[in-house]
Amino acid sequence: MANALYTKFVESYMLQEANQVDLVADTIKATLVDLADYTPDLALDEYISAVPAGARVATQTLAGKSVAARVFDADDVVFAAVTGDVSEALVLWKDTGVEATSRLVDYIDTAGGLPVTPNGRDIHIDWDDGANKILKL
Repeated sequence: MANALYTKFVESYMLQEANQVDLVADTIKATLVDLADYTPDLALDEYISAVPAGARVATQTLAGKSVAARVFDADDVVFAAVTGDVSEALVLWKDTGVEATSRLVDYIDTAGGLPVTPNGRDIHIDWDDGANKILKL
């Protein structure tokens, strides 16, 4: 699979639903995931609750977020002292404080540093410095 937006996020955005995601104002998190424990369904997975807890290796809140010309960017991510399963992908999601309403935004499996085998050290994920940054709508 390649990087892709979750369909339910795109539909929400296009329909301007009440539970829309504001990529700058909302708390957006990145979670390293183990694909041995999570098979993404980009068409049907809607909330972080669709990602089994056992598949979530580490989570970090994005900082320095910006949107310009339909391009979303943020500071590179550092997951501190990570242990656990091999992580082949990242999911970005809006944290509402309730997993059943925390909308999945983006699935990423080609970021610099992926896949990664946690060994107790920090894991650095560097976003694309090109025109598309993290994602482009």
